[in-house]
Amino acid sequence: MENRQLTVPHNIIIEDRKNVSISGVTDVESFDEETVILMTDLGELVIKGFGLHISKIDVVSGDLALEGEIYNIGYSDAQASGGGLLSRLFR
Repeated sequence: MENRQLTVPHNIIIEDRKNVSISGVTDVESFDEETVILMTDLGELVIKGFGLHISKIDVVSGDLALEGEIYNIGYSDAQASGGGLLSRLFR
């Protein structure tokens, strides 16, 4: 297993599947009312739901708050493999 050095602590707190607080966000790749794609030091984080809304974002600390009905949260290793939006388009 590969050791990764985190520069910012990464935590996810989910409250009642309606509010999510995330720390360690390095970039917001895309967002709409059904999907939010975030970059973290641990890879790409995809959040899916209904009526999603970013209620707070602090680019300096990497904190993000999200509201809506959440039904799926998952990581992909797109960042670890050097991938991102463009690499997914040209597969």
